[in-house]
Amino acid sequence: MDQVENSRILVTGGAGFIGSNLVEALLARNNEVVVLDNFMTGKRENLAPFAGSRAFTLIEGDIRDMAVCRKAADGVEYVLHEAALGSVPRSVRDPVTTTEVNVSGFVNILCAAREAKVKRFVYAGSSSVYGDSEALPKVEDQIGRPLSPYAITKYVNELYAENFSRLYGIETVGLRYFNVFGRRQDPFGDYAAVIPKFVIALMKHESPVINGDGEYSRDFTYVDNIVQANQLALLTGNPEAVNQVFNVAVGERTTLNQLFQYLREDLAEFDPEIAKIEPHYGPGRAGDIPHSLASIDKARARLGYVPRFSVKQGLAEAARWYFENF
Repeated sequence: MDQVENSRILVTGGAGFIGSNLVEALLARNNEVVVLDNFMTGKRENLAPFAGSRAFTLIEGDIRDMAVCRKAADGVEYVLHEAALGSVPRSVRDPVTTTEVNVSGFVNILCAAREAKVKRFVYAGSSSVYGDSEALPKVEDQIGRPLSPYAITKYVNELYAENFSRLYGIETVGLRYFNVFGRRQDPFGDYAAVIPKFVIALMKHESPVINGDGEYSRDFTYVDNIVQANQLALLTGNPEAVNQVFNVAVGERTTLNQLFQYLREDLAEFDPEIAKIEPHYGPGRAGDIPHSLASIDKARARLGYVPRFSVKQGLAEAARWYFENF
């Protein structure tokens, strides 16, 4: 079995892009789902489809509030911790809030989960922990120095999870996400990711801006692969998978130029005029890492993770969703 069924699960940050996709998948398998979210970055409309379900409970609150964390964790069997302040640029502008949410909030939820005696605590990690390591592909036990306050917070999460596992016996699994994209990812705002920004520009018949020459590459990962990995992390009975961290990606490099071409091709199926649009090349961004590529060997061997969607398949799904919803 690779999907959780008939369980009570807390999803922190459940109103967010990834969190709401997890909530949707869990409710589809007869689970009871509790969402804890303060809507700092999550959106109420992401939860609207589930509001009428008796299996769905929303607790509006902040993970920096220990009492709220205890209330949310009470009576749950599993925790999927997605709540965080994302974005490297945001953390550079405001390291204090990023640290309060991503570190203090993480410890609060971890403590609440321990007190509630949950079966397992699965948390969202980040590929940003690889920092200045130039090695490709990225392998879990070889990281560099973090390059942003955000990256530091995500690494500290891993240290706390490992420490709590040793001290208190709580089972944890960390999932280092690589460049996740898909339905419900916000295309607007100062910290919008590259794929939804490209999509919205193309749908407006505008030229997306590619930073640099477009040959920087990333391991873009469709959100359904992330949902799959979270379920495997909750369910695995492999003792070598518990209290570990895993890369969650596709294991393929896609350049920004390739990304633009794929999206233009996908969106042109709905609007042929899009096929004529060319990108605009701007200056490179300071601090950008040229290339990122994950090894998913550890996740494959210990979790049984084999991504169901390639980059191209995921982009086609995402393009359809954006075209139907914007």
